[in-house]
Amino acid sequence: MEGTFVEKIRKSAFFDLGHLGAGIVYGTEFGNAQEVLKNIKKGDKISAKVLDSENAEGYVELSLAAAGRQKAWQSLKEFQEKGELLNVKVSGANSGGLLVEAGEARGFLPISQLSSEHYPKVDDGDKVKIMEALKLLVGKQIQAKIIDLNPRTNKLILSEREGIGENIKELLTKYKVGDIVDGIISGVADFGAFMRFADNPKVEGLIYISELEHRIIESPKEVAKVNDTVKAKILEIKDGRVSLSLKALKPDPWTDVEKKIQPGQEVQGQVGKLYPYGALVNLVESGLQGMVHISDFGGVEEMKKQLETGKVYTFKVELIKLTEKRIILKTKK
Repeated sequence: MEGTFVEKIRKSAFFDLGHLGAGIVYGTEFGNAQEVLKNIKKGDKISAKVLDSENAEGYVELSLAAAGRQKAWQSLKEFQEKGELLNVKVSGANSGGLLVEAGEARGFLPISQLSSEHYPKVDDGDKVKIMEALKLLVGKQIQAKIIDLNPRTNKLILSEREGIGENIKELLTKYKVGDIVDGIISGVADFGAFMRFADNPKVEGLIYISELEHRIIESPKEVAKVNDTVKAKILEIKDGRVSLSLKALKPDPWTDVEKKIQPGQEVQGQVGKLYPYGALVNLVESGLQGMVHISDFGGVEEMKKQLETGKVYTFKVELIKLTEKRIILKTKK
């Protein structure tokens, strides 16, 4: 409610509340309102929150600080309803995202809701490196949209990605699925690589690890490095996000595979990685990949004795499953 300031006496401030009588701010609330009361003048009108409609002395107990917080949350609610962008200051970071300040309110901006510009593009998902990247944002101002708000529980969740989504959606109207675009690799993470469009650097798409090569790779770093210039095919445009593919523009080694390799044939293969279920092998001549099942060795330890990662061995093609794009190999006894 609104009251008119009357006077300050012995760490108490008195207000005229009209037909409701006299209001008082004292004790802890007087201390909490020092910034407001410091420059207040007789006759000034101010918002206050009622804590007690009538105390032992007959006054209406008020809180100026609580009223300020309430007005702040009301303002945030209006931002949410209008879908407007809010300027927030990054005050801290944790493993899940950023701690932010929006006036008197405190909020949280999850990693998943960061824009591509601020998203921590960290190799291998290293949590320490992710934290280091997030800490670089502390002290910065970020524009974000409110996606969840509850004043009663002091819950405020924001999204930077949603804040820039409309602009990106507008920029993406000039592209369509199937387009071939030039770009620059702007970041590499354990799940894929980010590519910034050469003709429109504000647009950044993601190439998932499965779309980098026709073969299985352990890390995107094997085929993509920051600042590499590449061509990619647009696979999907949805909600301001772009999914891209590099392998769609590369020759598929499975084309006419029956002309390259046959069951029973002996082939040269480089051991890529040893798994609990077998060994992944890169076939030298065809560019295909095959797998030697763990049963061929009798156990993991025996497999490690017979095969060494990076070395080339002779294998025998046991089975080719075209529909699954799988080649089963056997070690040459």
